[in-house]
Amino acid sequence: MHRRIIVPSALAASLLLAIPASAADFVPGAPGIGDSYYPASGNGGYDVSHYDLRLRYEPATDLLEGTATILATTKQNLSRFNLDLGLKVSEVRVNGRVAKFTASGDHELEVTPAVPLERNKEISVVVRYAGKPSEFRIDGWSAWARTPDGGVAAQEPDSAVWWFPSNDHPLDKATFDVSVSVPSGHQAISNGVLQSQSTSLGRTRFNWRSDKPQATYLATLAVGKFDITTDRTANGLPVLNAYSKDLGANAGAARASIERTTEVAEWLESVFGPYPFNALGGYVPNVTSGFALETQTRPFYSPRQFANGANVSVVVHELAHQWYGDSVSVRDWKDIWINEGFARYSQWLWSEKEGEGTAQEFADYVYALRGADDPFWTVKPGDPGPENQFHGAVYDRGALALQALRNEIGDEDFFAILKGWPKQFAYGNARVADFVRYAERVSGEPLAELFDTWLYEPSKPAAPAAAEAGPSAPATARQTAPQAGTEAAAKPVRPKSWKKVAATNTIHDHERGHGGHGGH
Repeated sequence: MHRRIIVPSALAASLLLAIPASAADFVPGAPGIGDSYYPASGNGGYDVSHYDLRLRYEPATDLLEGTATILATTKQNLSRFNLDLGLKVSEVRVNGRVAKFTASGDHELEVTPAVPLERNKEISVVVRYAGKPSEFRIDGWSAWARTPDGGVAAQEPDSAVWWFPSNDHPLDKATFDVSVSVPSGHQAISNGVLQSQSTSLGRTRFNWRSDKPQATYLATLAVGKFDITTDRTANGLPVLNAYSKDLGANAGAARASIERTTEVAEWLESVFGPYPFNALGGYVPNVTSGFALETQTRPFYSPRQFANGANVSVVVHELAHQWYGDSVSVRDWKDIWINEGFARYSQWLWSEKEGEGTAQEFADYVYALRGADDPFWTVKPGDPGPENQFHGAVYDRGALALQALRNEIGDEDFFAILKGWPKQFAYGNARVADFVRYAERVSGEPLAELFDTWLYEPSKPAAPAAAEAGPSAPATARQTAPQAGTEAAAKPVRPKSWKKVAATNTIHDHERGHGGHGGH
């Protein structure tokens, strides 16, 4: 009989081939994705590709029951990973096998799979959970709004933890299927296209699909009794708008504004390029808040946005975000200018198109409105800080930066940039610095000094006279000290549509109060 002799070195080699990485090679994923403003937001170690949410909601009691199936790819050898969720979990399975789990912090769900997960592997995670979203608070604050006939999830920079488990940060975008069962007579509104609905035993199930990458805070859910209008664009996109049946005196103005969604989107395509998603629309639930939000494909509008009558400007703002904020999303929440500066500037462009004040007139008026000692100028739109993330300066001074760019490089290059940027970074994430480099590449001009002046200097950019000191002033003038009497100079004429745009200044006044997440 021949016996094979294995020498020690050969034995070691064979064991290495037969045994997977040791337990020491598998470590927990980070409890945060690394955001500079919100370190606890999101999680590390994996990347989500799809959420399948199967929900049941009871409007009378606010009870939400859910089964979420999450498809993801591991980015490291994982012994454990976190999801973000505030509701109570009853079971978690990873790749079909029961996993251990525990809740920690404000909204962390720590999941330990039965078998450690190897890097670069596709995984499935199923989470069963239930709870009353309105009873969940973070430092006394909630992103879930109860209404007389249901509930609504819509907030920024986070709202997902109130209704589904996720990697809750814009850096990890995914596609969504949202299926919601509600009592018949109620509707469930979400993102994307309504694929189907069916009624049985006194309940109706609505099945929604959003087929392009979507940040978790842009996912929305609204349950209530709505009047719904549907249509199709000239290009065949489905349009669905929903209005609470109890909007009172605001009902007419809300409809008169939001029913112009298709018109506004077609105009925005001429400015920003092809619409990036599979559906259009908007919804107005009976909430007491005053803000609006660019929830993907179907923006959320508070009734108070229309308290003074129809205002298409707010629709322009939220639809502009479909390109700037939704398709191209922030890499870090400090990059909020690439969302809000452009959405505000789109309102100025709409006014220009409607003959109610040019973007230059808006810029000159905004510049002259506040003296050099106004704290407004100390907020840096390019990095405002979490306490000032939704400060008016991010919007108005952010738009001033764009008018400065327009005057510096000319309309041809400027509008080429506005169209090219959403195409270059479609369905991805970007930083302010990425936009600066892109603008320099398209224009062929050095622009770092211009952007530093308008986005990062904590002071009012200098110019020789207020009316001339808008972004139309040459770069050299912007860097010189104001001459005597500058602040006493006559203010430019107020644009005709100023009130309409100013009425949207609370557009993202999210009435927040937790964890330093500023929202004004």
